[in-house]
Amino acid sequence: MKKTLIFVAALALFACKEEAPKDYVTFSGKITNKNSDSLVVRARDYSKTIQVNNDGTFSDTLKVDAGIYNLFDGAESTSIFLKNGFEIDMTIDTKMFDETVKYTGTGAEHSNFLAEKSLKEEQLIDVESLSKIADMETLEAKLDGIKTELSTFYNSNKAIDSSITNDASKNLEPMLKSLKSYIGSAIALKNEFPKGTPSPTFSDYENYDGTTTSLSDLAGKYVYIDVWATWCGPCKAEIPFLKEIEKEYHGKDIQFVSLSIDDDRSHGGSWDKAREDWKAMIADKELGGIQLFAPKGWQTEFIQDYKINGIPRFILIDPAGNVVSPDAPRPSSDELKALFTELNI
Repeated sequence: MKKTLIFVAALALFACKEEAPKDYVTFSGKITNKNSDSLVVRARDYSKTIQVNNDGTFSDTLKVDAGIYNLFDGAESTSIFLKNGFEIDMTIDTKMFDETVKYTGTGAEHSNFLAEKSLKEEQLIDVESLSKIADMETLEAKLDGIKTELSTFYNSNKAIDSSITNDASKNLEPMLKSLKSYIGSAIALKNEFPKGTPSPTFSDYENYDGTTTSLSDLAGKYVYIDVWATWCGPCKAEIPFLKEIEKEYHGKDIQFVSLSIDDDRSHGGSWDKAREDWKAMIADKELGGIQLFAPKGWQTEFIQDYKINGIPRFILIDPAGNVVSPDAPRPSSDELKALFTELNI
């Protein structure tokens, strides 16, 4: 009986020495070519900054609710799945951000799945390639194939936390529906304005220098029109690329027109303020080309004729005033120079 009591006591002592489950995540790693001196782990109701050493190494602990978090290194970001008790080590080279992120340690398989998922979606959902499709039947068949392939991938690993795979599956249909609407609008636009048809025109639009310009004034050269606004982030992101294109093609058989749709609604109810802000940005950014102000903003006839409901939008018109493309490549796209070369500009 005495030996039995000693054995039970020993078991109790051993049990007391067992470690309690960690109520935090241990997160460490090394960043090659780091963009910042810190990382930020963020979700809707959570944010934590992790300091990164000069050699790119970092280590910290995080108390979290289980789920997907965004991990930021400067402007770059990736997704990571965190759950208390995980011990995750990450390596990444920011020169090939999404392609090089790898996780090891307890719970790493979930974040590796998210990284693979991101690459898979990027590979399959190539908007630039899909935008070349000329008819809805082909687009729908392509999107059905993408849906099947992604659905299969999402459900390929039963070890992955179900919240990740369920969320991916739930978002797939809305994502493809939105893509179909976006590409479908471009297809409809190309069908309505096939290459070689007369372009909608405009007359006497206000120029930055105080004169007026009509589309007919530009006849005899190709005309590349950038429809933009001072408040539009994606529009402003294209400005450096547009300036480079303008510089490279200066003196060639093409004219560059920037048409602002700034209006009273986006400038405190004042058309005067809209014009002031437009002129101020042209001066501040040292914008070149022909700078025009659309007289009625979104309601301007030229904007309405070209079915423009989102910006930036780029239009290319030939020397005879006919449509080359009602939705031309952006200045940041390599396809724009390829198009210019094709046209011998």
